[in-house]
Amino acid sequence: MKISDIDAFAAVVRCQTLSQAATELGMTQPAITRRVQNLEEALGVTLLDRNTKPPRPTDIGRQVFEQCRAILREVDALRELTAGQRPPAGEFRVGLTQGLGELMLPGLIARLAGQWPALTTQVTTAWGGTLVERIARRELDAALVFLAREMVLPPQVEGERLLATRLVAVGRKGDWPRRGYRLADCHARGWVLNPDGCGFRAGLRRALDAQGLPMPVTLDIYGRDLQLQSVANGFGIGLMPLPLLDGSPLRDALDIVPLTDFKPQIDLWLLHRQDAARFAAPLAAVAAHARTAFALPADAAAHDEAA
Repeated sequence: MKISDIDAFAAVVRCQTLSQAATELGMTQPAITRRVQNLEEALGVTLLDRNTKPPRPTDIGRQVFEQCRAILREVDALRELTAGQRPPAGEFRVGLTQGLGELMLPGLIARLAGQWPALTTQVTTAWGGTLVERIARRELDAALVFLAREMVLPPQVEGERLLATRLVAVGRKGDWPRRGYRLADCHARGWVLNPDGCGFRAGLRRALDAQGLPMPVTLDIYGRDLQLQSVANGFGIGLMPLPLLDGSPLRDALDIVPLTDFKPQIDLWLLHRQDAARFAAPLAAVAAHARTAFALPADAAAHDEAA
C-alpha cells in the first residue's frame, strides 16, 4: 500500500470527478485510475461505485476516505517536521480572494519564483469563506483574503491580519452629494455586485432584508475594474473593499456613498495551515508583497486599530 495510492483515492473523493482529481495531482486520468485500483487491490474491497457517473464512493469507500484523510494529515505533519531544515521547495498552494488576483498575481508569482526557484506556486481565486475552508481541509497552504471582522477562523487555520479596513458602497462621481444616506435612499438605483457566493453580497442582502428592502441587481459580474467601470458609467452602486477602490485607476470617477446604516468592517488576512512551518519564508514574502501593493507600513493593522 503506497501513500501515492491513498492520495489519489482521497483526491477523487474530494474533487468528486476523476478529471478534476487528475488535474489537481498533475496526472492523467488513466494514471489516477490505476492508483485507485492499486489501493482497492491492497485492501481487498471496492472503494468506488463505477456504475455511477461520475464514480461515487461505496459505503466502505466513505469510511476508507476518512481514514485516508487522517493518514495524509499525519504524513504532512511528518514532512513538515523535517522540511523546515531545507530551503522551500515543492508545491506552494495559495488562494487569493476575488479582486486581489488582478492587483497582485503577476508580481507575486514572479517574486516567489525569483527567490525560490524550486518552489512551484499554484494560485487559485475564490470567495474568502471558500478559501478558509480549503485551508482547513489542507487543500491550500495559504490564502490572502478579505474577511468580515466578526468571522471566527477554524482551529486548523492560523494567520496574520495585515490591515483593518472597511467595505464601502461606491457610486458614480457627483451622484451622491449629501453627507449621509440610508439603504432606503439607494437601493432603487440597483447594485453592481459579485455573483452569488460572495460573503459581502450576502451581508448586504441581510441588511436589506432586515429593513424589508429589495436588492435589485443590475449587473452580476466578476472583476474589480469591470465593476467599477460599470458604476462609473451609471449602471448602479458597487460594493468594494476600500483598499481595492483606492488602488483602482478609476478612483477619480467614483465617490464613496456615505451610508449611515451599512458600514461593514473587514480585515485583510494572510492565512495558512497550522503546520506550515516550511513555508515561513514564502509566507513572509506574500505578506511583504501585499503590504507593497497596498502601500502598507509593517504595523498597518495595529495602526488602523489605534486610529
